[in-house]
Amino acid sequence: METNSIPIPQQGSERRIFYRTLVSLALPIALQDLINFLVNFANNIMVGRLGDLAISGVFIGNQIYSMVQIIIGGITATLVILGTQYWGKKDIASVRSLTSICFWVALVTGGCFSVVTAFFPRLVVGILSDKADVIESATAYVRIMGISFVFFSLAQLLVAALRCVEKVRLGMNIALITLGINIGLNYILIFGKLGFPALGITGAAIATLVARIVEFLLAAVYTFKFDKRIELSIRDLFKKFDAFLCRSLVKYGTPVVAGTIVWAINSFAYTTIVGRFPATAIASFNIAGMMNTLVYIWMSGLAVAVGIMTGKLIGSGAGPEQIKPHAYRVQRFFLLVGLATGLFVVIFRNLLISMYAVSPEAALIARQLLLVHAVTMVGTSYQMPCLAGLVKAGGNVSFVFRNDTIFVFLVVIPSSIIALLLGSPPWVVFACLKCDQVLKCFVAVVVINRFRWFRNLTKG
Repeated sequence: METNSIPIPQQGSERRIFYRTLVSLALPIALQDLINFLVNFANNIMVGRLGDLAISGVFIGNQIYSMVQIIIGGITATLVILGTQYWGKKDIASVRSLTSICFWVALVTGGCFSVVTAFFPRLVVGILSDKADVIESATAYVRIMGISFVFFSLAQLLVAALRCVEKVRLGMNIALITLGINIGLNYILIFGKLGFPALGITGAAIATLVARIVEFLLAAVYTFKFDKRIELSIRDLFKKFDAFLCRSLVKYGTPVVAGTIVWAINSFAYTTIVGRFPATAIASFNIAGMMNTLVYIWMSGLAVAVGIMTGKLIGSGAGPEQIKPHAYRVQRFFLLVGLATGLFVVIFRNLLISMYAVSPEAALIARQLLLVHAVTMVGTSYQMPCLAGLVKAGGNVSFVFRNDTIFVFLVVIPSSIIALLLGSPPWVVFACLKCDQVLKCFVAVVVINRFRWFRNLTKG
């Protein structure tokens, strides 16, 4: 059995241990998420050559994918929160049991989304947009791409299980293979190369489906055949579940999954509000969304890395004398990262827009939206890794859910609807949709530095 590979920073450890650990975990995770993002980004860029309507269709389809990603993210986040603490405690049997339970949850969840989108695509798309031309375009994409949701869900679950035991590079390697397959098939099927017919947006959907199937197969083969840390087998999936672990998953997983459902509702509201704009404006939101996702991926990778470090630290029995220096370093680091991120968005916004064959009006709106991003991303870069990587991963899993719920339902959605009804320009509506990213920073500073959030969630 392999032992823990990365040392836990103890009191008095040099800062370089903290940053080396953070980077060694975050870089493969962020690269994996970046590569997963590039699968959709490749669809956007290649389909973007077909015009505003095709881009709008892919945008609507990808919002459904985002909702699946958010919910599965809640399941995998719960696994990582509990699994890393048991990994810090060196209780591999519990990590294995947690993985088996979550596998079935991911299978049912992803399977339900696949069935609904494959058999009722027009109904689903019709909820997200009231424009007939956009619905027609998105339906052709969603009908096929939706089948991939079950494969995506299971692949993400297996990769998350490996993250619990600090095995983070495999997910990056699998994602890289997936990207290569997706781009190659996109080129062949969208534009009709190598003797294949030009399928347009349908070709992009087929390419995504094939890539996701391969992704799952690679993750499953490695996890069940070659991994030596968890040592999960097919038989483990059919063993009687540990009652204590089931209760732990329900107790601590409910607020985590509920929080992801809140964000799924927020994503749904975002798409519905944006879907009320003309196709030109929707294309602009899609372009801005790509930059938002690109930066968010890097922050998410860092947040997961902080969460792994925090969970392992607490699971090993760390007290306040070890938690406080860790929390202070995290906050200082991500405040600087936030400022650098805002500058990054400002500098590269025109480069991103130039990659799309959109109308001058769409380019102008996209430029305005990206300037809003430059401000909100400063907040995202600080509060997201701190709240998710410290507070949630540290054991106070319900606080982030309550905080998100208040902001989404009392601030973001109401202000966005009011701005839309008042006929505000797209950038104002967009600012309302993203305002919570800045406001949450004030909450994060207070909660984190009270140090009432960390607790050991393992047996005993």
